[in-house]
Amino acid sequence: MTKDDVFRPASIVEALRAGPDTRVAAIDTNATPGFDGDKALGERLLTERGAVLSGLQEMLFAEGRTGGTRSVLLILQGMDTAGKGGMVRHVVGHVDPQGVDHTAFGVPTAEEKRHHFLWRISKALPRNGQLGVFDRSHYEDVLVARVRSLVPESIWRGRYDEINRFESEIVREGTTIVKVAMFVSLDEQKKRLAERLERRDKHWKYDPSDVSERALWPQYQQAYQDMLDRTNTDEAPWYVIPCDRKWYSRLAVTELLIDAFERLDLDWPEPTFDIETEKRRLAES
Repeated sequence: MTKDDVFRPASIVEALRAGPDTRVAAIDTNATPGFDGDKALGERLLTERGAVLSGLQEMLFAEGRTGGTRSVLLILQGMDTAGKGGMVRHVVGHVDPQGVDHTAFGVPTAEEKRHHFLWRISKALPRNGQLGVFDRSHYEDVLVARVRSLVPESIWRGRYDEINRFESEIVREGTTIVKVAMFVSLDEQKKRLAERLERRDKHWKYDPSDVSERALWPQYQQAYQDMLDRTNTDEAPWYVIPCDRKWYSRLAVTELLIDAFERLDLDWPEPTFDIETEKRRLAES
């Protein structure tokens, strides 16, 4: 069996696309949709495909530096330990950091609470030519805010339509949105939390509230289900990523980004100077 037999990028992208039949409670978080290879091949492909992603991102960055108005926004949404931080390091880490606008959204600050929930999101949107990365996002306001009853139901229910309108406007203005819903099993989450407690270099990542959140797993599953059902649009579709196998989830998101960049049909900007003249001037300098 060859690499081409088990690795078909288009199959991965297609397999991950959320649809009307997607059920959060039925997601196999240990699966590798669209990929039949093993971990060794997956990790090798991550390096190879990371280089492809890097080249595409550089073209977008070059376009932005020469008057282009397009950008790409990767939204990473998932429960604690799903691997959002690792996704930034091991996937986005393949590209030139000067072409990345990264924002990790935590609990809203006092100032942010005084504004509309999309205010802080609007401020963090990627600049022209940039790959934007949201570690958590505006979807916290229909997930945590809902499950924890931080706002009345009449408020969070209206946010789905607000989000759809907001994302539609972003897309019209030139941003390609890649929305990634990351799912990890309760058992795998428990294992990863236990590792944080056992390792001194991981203590800083442990939050006692994570254990409390585990008791709310059914409520979070329903909140994620409604999120997928209400905000999975043609302009900004959701992709569902099983995350028990980190090597697979990282490869999957790499392929989603490559697909998004390739759909932009990027090319290098045309020079604004005469190349032969500049070669001569340089040789004579």
